Amino acid sequence: HLVESGGGVVQAGGSLRLSCAASGPPFSGYVLGWFRQAPGKERESVTAISWSGRRSYYADSVKGRFTISRDNAKNTAWLQMNSLKPEDTAVYYCSAYNDPYGSARDPLREDSYDYWGQGTQVTVSS
Repeated sequence: HLVESGGGVVQAGGSLRLSCAASGPPFSGYVLGWFRQAPGKERESVTAISWSGRRSYYADSVKGRFTISRDNAKNTAWLQMNSLKPEDTAVYYCSAYNDPYGSARDPLREDSYDYWGQGTQVTVSS
């Protein structure tokens, strides 16, 4: 069970920090990803982080602006979003799949994920 929080309205150039809190099985062993869906568009990958936190992956559109992190002891992941742009406006979803030994799944593919949160709205005004 994944619950996102931290969304809101921010001006262009501003920052937001999203949280993803997990309940249920231990957080460790799960790859975590953030996806987003803008109105009228398909859901797209934003970023992902390995279960250990040692590897992270980013969509080109957010590289250098967004940072994903996690604390397995707290069962929580975060998405720090800086230099926000109006085109970052979307519903942001936290997602997860179990991958303690590494697998062939692509962490930036939506169909790799088994668990999804309900989403949190991020609106960036110009």
